[in-house]
Amino acid sequence: MEFIATGKNFKTLARMGYGARGVVYLMIGGLALLTAFGEGGKTTDSKGAITEIMQQPFGYVLLTVLIIGLFGYVVWRFTQAVKDTDGHGNDPKGLAVRSGLFISAISHLFLAFWAMTLLFGEKNSSDSSGGGMQENGQAFLETDLGQMILGIAGLIVIGVGFAHMYKGWQSRFERYMDIPGNQQQWARPVCRFGLIARGIVWCIVGWFLARSALLAGSGEIKGMAEALDTLRTNAYGTWLFSIVAAGLVAFGVYSVLEALYRRINTDS
Repeated sequence: MEFIATGKNFKTLARMGYGARGVVYLMIGGLALLTAFGEGGKTTDSKGAITEIMQQPFGYVLLTVLIIGLFGYVVWRFTQAVKDTDGHGNDPKGLAVRSGLFISAISHLFLAFWAMTLLFGEKNSSDSSGGGMQENGQAFLETDLGQMILGIAGLIVIGVGFAHMYKGWQSRFERYMDIPGNQQQWARPVCRFGLIARGIVWCIVGWFLARSALLAGSGEIKGMAEALDTLRTNAYGTWLFSIVAAGLVAFGVYSVLEALYRRINTDS
């Protein structure tokens, strides 16, 4: 692990990770935009986006590169959390940020393993064998303890959403990136827009979780696809959904810019 985190190839893997995240969000936002404009498409989440990538020409090659990038992103997130490469510190605020980075590593690790099952054609068998586990998990979420955990998770996700919006509004991402001066005029508003849009989606997902905890006997978990559907069917109609969908595309562009210009520091 130490060799990977300090070797010269690690920076390339970390950048591939940001690029992989960018591709996933470009797919999610692009499909949502197609839906908004009545050109097909659909609302989906990270797994749905990866499935769409798999169905493209040279899908196996694309998915293999994506998986490598996701694992690189996982190692980088673990490194950020453990070695505090961005200097967040050990005060409550810093530990909260580093905990978020650690959780991000875990969630992307699961996503990478899921993508591997898709690549090797084991998705159907894993889905059928995992049915019992899903039922047990659903039953647990309907207990008092499960509801409490679900509520706490919802509040955490809402907090992450607001953190994204704050980071975008204050342009705090700039302290970690070296965007060339001739590109900052367009890159800054795109990055801000993308972070704020992703924050809005996470707040909706967190609200779903917290609401589920408040409803007696409900352990239903909804994710990004359902959050986008909620925006699409709300009273303000297609325009709000379209703005957020465009924002997710912008977040994909932001991730690609991170792949290019993010400072990857492993010496802290």
